[in-house]
Parts: sequence; structure tokens; C-alpha cells
Amino acid sequence: MSHNESAFEELPLNKRYGFGKNWEKFIERHYNDERVANSIRVFQDFTKLRSLEGKSFIDVGCGSGLHSLGAHRLRATEIFAFDYDPNSVKITKELWKRESQPKNWQTVRGSILDREFLSTLKTYDFVYSWGVLHHTGAVWKAISNTCELVNQEGSMYLALYSLDVQPNAQYWLDKKLMYVNSNQLKRNLMELWYIFKYVRPAVYLKILFGFGEKRTRGMDFLTDVRDWLGGWPMEFVYDAEVIKFVEVRGFDLENINKGEACTEFFFKRK
Repeated sequence: MSHNESAFEELPLNKRYGFGKNWEKFIERHYNDERVANSIRVFQDFTKLRSLEGKSFIDVGCGSGLHSLGAHRLRATEIFAFDYDPNSVKITKELWKRESQPKNWQTVRGSILDREFLSTLKTYDFVYSWGVLHHTGAVWKAISNTCELVNQEGSMYLALYSLDVQPNAQYWLDKKLMYVNSNQLKRNLMELWYIFKYVRPAVYLKILFGFGEKRTRGMDFLTDVRDWLGGWPMEFVYDAEVIKFVEVRGFDLENINKGEACTEFFFKRK
């Protein structure tokens, strides 16, 4: 796909995987303070920031709302969260309510591909987008637009599905399209197929009994399985391409974490 794409049609919600519904179930069944603490710990370890005090924070594709909540607990001065999926907006607002409705945290519906929406936003000290931009249907445009949200001394934390660790990209794209077009029974069967084929028994047993989630960002194993199988639309990118693409837009790479499905990138404005 061209890095200079200028025209596309936003994929309607009924053609997409329902991330928001999956996250709603996650918050209902699995949310607790330990998961928030895990999310914060991973964020701190990767960025080397102990606090967001004095920094404004924007969550591009807020999903479960867990990371906006983490930013609040890290004392960000202002938090702005948005997502294209109305159910993600709903569940992020639910966490906001549980946190006593802080006045410095706003959540709205919007798309990183919508230039009219983006024109209403300011720039931020810290821009966060974990596992989102490759699900827009126009990944390079989404990355470019996200870069524009970073202020002149700001930072940006991205996580994107990597072709460096996933050579069978087309295979998984076909599976995702199959999953998103399937009824619930077939989805359940595909989830079992994935677990038995791709998850080592020892790993699954550890997760099942609560010993395998310490390094995660507060997520739940089965929630992640459903997101992986259902994540449509979807694009994979090479790590080196992302670094070059972002660096020419005025950033330096500060940290990178490779090896899992998503590569994490931490950039700062030059």
C-alpha cells in the first residue's frame, strides 16, 4: 500500500470486527485494579516515565479505556480519548464514571482518518495508540495523522502489527475476514482451534490459573485471542518502514520492543 494514499472510504461498522463489544465484556468480567496497575507498569517500563504530571495525553483509539485510566492515575493534566467504535467510547466513559468523573478527562467518538474531526483537536504532550492504527483500513494515513497530534516537545507511543515477526500475513488476514463474517458458533470453534494449535499447553495453563498475565498491559487472554482473530480491517507493517516514515516527520526513535505480534515504538519530537 502506498504511503501517500489520499482517498479511501471508511469501512462501516457492520463490516468491521466489534472491538468495543469485546472490550465491554472484558470490563464487565475481568476489570480490577491489578490490571490497571499492570498496564501502568508496562507503560512506565517502556517509556521510562514514572509520571505524566504536567503532560497532556491523547488516547488514539481508546478501546477498553484502560490506558486512559492509567494516564489519569499517572496524573496527566489533561486526557482526551477517542475511538471510532461507539461501544469503546461507551466503556471508556464507564471507567471515567467509576473513577469519579474527573473533569480533566474527556471521551468522544471520532476517527483518526477524519480530517474534519482532527481539525478540531489541539496537539498533545503525549500521544498514545496501542494496536489501533493497523485496524483503520489506511495504516499509513493513520500514522501520519497521529504524528500531527504530537506537539513540538512531545512524545508518541505506537504499537503496530509487524511483518518482521509474522511472515504469514495473508494467511491471518484470510482468517480474520472469515472470523468477522462468521456466526457465534463458528467464532467459538475458531477460538478453540487457535488455542489448541498456536498456544503451548504450559502457557495456557499458566494463564488459566492466573500466572501468565504479569507482563501484559492489563489485558485478558481470551479477550486478546478474540481481538487477534477478529481484528478486521487489518494491515501489517515492517518495523524499519515505520521508523523511517515517522523519523522523516520530525521524530527520533527512543525505544523499541520487538518479537511479539505488535512491535512497540516510542518516539520523541526532534
